[in-house]
Formats: sequence, C-alpha cells, structure tokens
Amino acid sequence: MSSTPDATRTAAIEAGAALLARLRTQIGNAIVGQARVVDEVLITVAAGGHALLEGVPGIGKTLLARALARAFRGETSRVQFTPDLMPADIVGHMLYEARSGEMKLRRGPIFTHVFLADEINRSPAKTQAALLEAMQERQVTIEGESLALPAPFVVLATQNPIEMEGTYPLPEAQLDRFLLKIRVDYPSEREEVELTRFVTNGRVGDAFALDDVEAVATRADVVEIQEATAGVFVDESVVEYAVRITRATRSRSGLSMGSGPRGGLALVRAARASALLDGRSFVTPDDIKDVAPAALRHRVQLEASADLEGRSTDDVVGDVLAEVEAPRE
Repeated sequence: MSSTPDATRTAAIEAGAALLARLRTQIGNAIVGQARVVDEVLITVAAGGHALLEGVPGIGKTLLARALARAFRGETSRVQFTPDLMPADIVGHMLYEARSGEMKLRRGPIFTHVFLADEINRSPAKTQAALLEAMQERQVTIEGESLALPAPFVVLATQNPIEMEGTYPLPEAQLDRFLLKIRVDYPSEREEVELTRFVTNGRVGDAFALDDVEAVATRADVVEIQEATAGVFVDESVVEYAVRITRATRSRSGLSMGSGPRGGLALVRAARASALLDGRSFVTPDDIKDVAPAALRHRVQLEASADLEGRSTDDVVGDVLAEVEAPRE
C-alpha cells in the first residue's frame, strides 16, 4: 500500500530532524561551548539561507565552518576579504591558455558547499556585491555565461564589530540577503578553561583539530533536510504574527529604519528550521520569538538617540516582541 502525502511528509521531517541532531553532535565535538551559535548556523543551513557571523577574532568562526562542511562531506573554501580583493578572485574568470590557444574557465573559490567570507567588510562594495548573485540565485555569471553553484551552498560571512578602521559597511541590499545575523560572544569562564585545556593538551601550536568530527551525512542528505524544512507546517495565524512583528518595527520609536518584507520571510523560514531542529513538524509562536533577534537585528537601524542611550537593536526588537500579541496555541 502506498504511503499518503502526510505520512511521507512526516517521515521526511523525522529523518531531517534526526540528521540535524547528528550534525549538531559532530560540530559540538570541535566547538567548545557556543551551543546557540551552532544551532543558529544549523537553522541557516536547514532553511537554505546564509549567515553573517559577528564577533571578535579567535572565537571559532572559521573552525565552525570547517566542522560543518566535514560533518556532511562537503567542500569548503575560505577567502580573506581585503581592500584589494577583486570580484574575479571570488567567482573566477576566463584565462587564455597559451598551449592550446583557447580561453579556459578558471572557477573561483565560490564553487564550494560552505563558503567562508572572512571579514567581509574589509572589501569595497563592488567585491561584496560579487556575492549577491551567488547568494540569491545560487549561480554566478562569468563572461555572460551563468554557472550553477553546487548544492547545498551556504555563505558564512564574518565581521569584527569593534575594529572599524579601514572597513566598508555592508549595504542594506547585501545585509538583507543574509537569513540570520549571528552574534558570537566570548565563551563563559568554564568553557574558556575547557577550550584552553583542549587546545593545549598534546597539540603543537594553537591549531584546532577536526579529528573528532565524523561525517554523519552527505550533501544529498543536507538537501533533503532543506526539503523537509520547507514541509514543516506553519499555521496562518503564525504567519500573520511574523508579519505583524516585521511591520511593527517600521513604526517603532528607537528605530530609524524598520525591516522590509524579507524580515517576515526570514522569520517564517528560520522558525521552520528551528522547529525541525527541535524535532517538531509544526511551528509555534515561540519559534518565531526565538529566531526574531537573529533574523531582524541586521534589518533594522537604531536612531542616534537610542544608540546614545546604550540601547541595541536586540533591545528594541525585544520591545516589539513584548508588545505584539502572539496567537494563542
């Protein structure tokens, strides 16, 4: 007897949740602490999005990208963004080959599964913009030819929130392409002690080893996780709740600019992935609340007066969440 559509969807969701749990465990074998950061990166991957990681150097952002790729047998590449980096250094270019007398395509590092754009705000806008087509369309155009990127494809971009000299702030169009902006804070004292012991115990230098990260999924499995995420049920009232939150940011005191429609889309997409990560086949209003800071903090701007008062975008988003009534489950 053939399975019903609902039974097929349920089985896909259960399988996707189990795969996410295995990926979370393996990444945790390389990352000391930062459990929330790991979860938000997995939410980004499951939702088929990209993430901007903000934090000071030396707290594991590069290691996180490498551990993620290793856990699903994906390829990863890292590009250090600098003021002299050109778009062709990312997407690739046509190269004349003297031996054959022909033009050959040289693919850039963007042709990978996990692309780490390190200190993305170190490069000017034209180089940052080289990622726009890749992030939105999952393709790049070289000499008029559109080339598809491998699946899955995720951009993890980092930026240092403290050192602003010699940086180029990301334009709003670029920021809006990131599903989440993830804050990577210092570890707790207990976690830092564990980190220090882990790195210095029998290891040369300060390099992190990925030996404890096993490949527990395939690239095709990650695509199936993304398809399962799209099948997580979202009630109409929860969708309306996400839209009300987004619209409330546009008239909120303390914000000079509220979120555009992509904010509501990000809330629902990330909430679906969050529900799957928790092993559920449906989204609750709490899922929306849980992902709201990371989904909206880069889509709103503080007024100067609020900034002078020491408030953050998370503070104002928290006020919005407290005021917008959630649907009753």
